[in-house]
Amino acid sequence: MPEYIDAKNLREVRKELMTCTYCGFCKSVCPAFEGVGWDRSVARGRMVLSYGLLQKDIPADDSVVEALYQCTTCKDCERRCPSKVKVVDVVERARKDLVSAGKILPRHKGVVDNVLSSGNPYGEKRNVRDALGQNDRKAEIGYFAGCTAAYRNPKIAKATISILDKLGVDFAVVDEMCCGSVLQRIGWNEEDVTKIMQTNIDAMKERGVKEVLFSCAGCYRMFKEEYPRHVDVPFKVRHISEFLAERDLPLKEGKGVITYHDPCHLGRHSHVYEAPRKVISKVPGATFKEMPRSGETSRCCGGGGGVRSAYPELSSNIAAKRVDEAAFADTLVTACPFCVNNLNMGKEGSSSKVRIVDLVELIDELL
Repeated sequence: MPEYIDAKNLREVRKELMTCTYCGFCKSVCPAFEGVGWDRSVARGRMVLSYGLLQKDIPADDSVVEALYQCTTCKDCERRCPSKVKVVDVVERARKDLVSAGKILPRHKGVVDNVLSSGNPYGEKRNVRDALGQNDRKAEIGYFAGCTAAYRNPKIAKATISILDKLGVDFAVVDEMCCGSVLQRIGWNEEDVTKIMQTNIDAMKERGVKEVLFSCAGCYRMFKEEYPRHVDVPFKVRHISEFLAERDLPLKEGKGVITYHDPCHLGRHSHVYEAPRKVISKVPGATFKEMPRSGETSRCCGGGGGVRSAYPELSSNIAAKRVDEAAFADTLVTACPFCVNNLNMGKEGSSSKVRIVDLVELIDELL
């Protein structure tokens, strides 16, 4: 029997679904479509499927679930869309309806269970401060490391801490749990996500924090864009690149050609483009060169939207193509631990020999 769902979240974006003209402009920029090749896996296809779910014309079968979860939520289709359809909002609402109907992917369910039981998507039992060897001091500036930098790529978190120490900044690593981004991208219920948000806000209040710095683009985007819609955020929120762009950085000589990859959550979602480039421009001796697609037209690394966990092969293929675009450079810099990890995974399927590092790793080496 076909299984139709109650698409109550999609009802709220009916206008968006009716606005899409199915012109296909999105096809030229969608990283998932380039890898999959089927119209259901591009924005206009997802609009058709979402409208079908809303109208109960299309059952929520495996092919529909797959198409709606192959979206990296990179937002490049929205940039390209002549009708200005909020594609990511539609996709994430469709995912909420699927999850409410029990249509959650097994790997995503494992991630959710880890966050709810351990406070992070990896099921780590250590808290972030213990993982990074930090005490429970208080300070007006807080550092929110994020789960990936704390547990899977600690070099990034430790480089950030090292930079702040070298600059003489009085800061504290905050008592954090997962920012909630992974749950929200998957489509988990709003009640649990809001509880997570409030838990993080309360922990920072206890630290006396007045400004919070992030090295993870996804965490930064959550606090800047999503948290204010659900909870009061009583402190300043900045990405570490914005903080460093305003600082005098006595850096040693760099070398070779450096290029930069814009994380989707930092760039198209949060509109932070210049700060990382300003920091890189402070490196003496190195040559900076943009990739053909950069800034708002930057290509997604393929790691977002839950695609990395559910469809790792697709994610790696997207990353490999992005790494190939940086083959002219000696160093590919980005500003998100998730992008660093995914691009390095993609490098294994690429012919490029470029070194891939986070911005804070590069600056810490030279500071």
